[in-house]
Amino acid sequence: MEYTRLGRTALKVSRLCLGTMNFGPHTTEADSYAIMDKALDLGINFFDTANVYGWKKGEGVTEQIIGRWWAQGGGRREKVVIATKVYGVMGDWPNESRLSALHIRRACEDSLRRMQTDYIDLYQMHHIDRNAPWEEVWQAMETLVQQGKVIYVGSSNFAGWHIAQANEAAKARHFMGLVSEQSLYNLKDRMIEMEVIPACEYYGLGIIPWSPLAGGMLGGALQKAKEGRRASENQQKMIEKHYSQLERYEAFCAEIGEQPADVALAWLLKDPIVTAPIIGPRTMEQLTGSLRALEIKLSQEQLKTLDEIWPGPGGPAPEAYAW
Repeated sequence: MEYTRLGRTALKVSRLCLGTMNFGPHTTEADSYAIMDKALDLGINFFDTANVYGWKKGEGVTEQIIGRWWAQGGGRREKVVIATKVYGVMGDWPNESRLSALHIRRACEDSLRRMQTDYIDLYQMHHIDRNAPWEEVWQAMETLVQQGKVIYVGSSNFAGWHIAQANEAAKARHFMGLVSEQSLYNLKDRMIEMEVIPACEYYGLGIIPWSPLAGGMLGGALQKAKEGRRASENQQKMIEKHYSQLERYEAFCAEIGEQPADVALAWLLKDPIVTAPIIGPRTMEQLTGSLRALEIKLSQEQLKTLDEIWPGPGGPAPEAYAW
């Protein structure tokens, strides 16, 4: 396994991050345990979750599964850098969501209890809360850091401007601020190249791409369709919309002798700003298959071909749209 620093921190994490969103709704608890054990065997030490995963309001189903797995001992907790999130709706009362200081504090305590741990390695704001002043957010996060309950703070789904606002406010408080941004990023969805990536580069944030396979579309969707594997209705619409690009993409992957999913991950891993794409395996086979991406080194010519198939926004703003 390869390791890299998380943004500008000294923390070392694996180049692949184990996403746990399927644990509970789509993967049984026993299978979830087996996948996490195998991830550690493979050297993957970076796990991502959220308090809303499991999709039963207020229960934190996935965090509970992780907690019970850790409770088995064997150094499991000590080996894992855990990233979880705060923002989502955890109850029916007014202060059981978003980023008020009250909710941040309560949500952190609840996540710690569910995961049966004393601390969260990376506590991520799941979305921007435009009604929460940064002095309130940072005061709450600083308290959690001082108490030893949180080590690093990250963001998710922030715009470049939000990252700048957040880290300038943190700097004024002599606080470390954001160290990572978890964004939608893949060959098809490249919008963050305009504003978010430049902001992350400037402030030293590591990018943690979610949906690196565009919901499975970049994982050989056309080949799977030929094999009789039916995609969801939304996925079918996306495949139809991008059919010609997918034909070219899968033909390109076949030409270089690699699986489409591995090429999509390798494309992300080529960029030093990318810390670790989140892989969300439902099965052991999907987990172990992802490791091939670490070995693929795409040539400049191959990268150019991928840019032709999946063109980005044209680089960072404003050059992407202005002279």
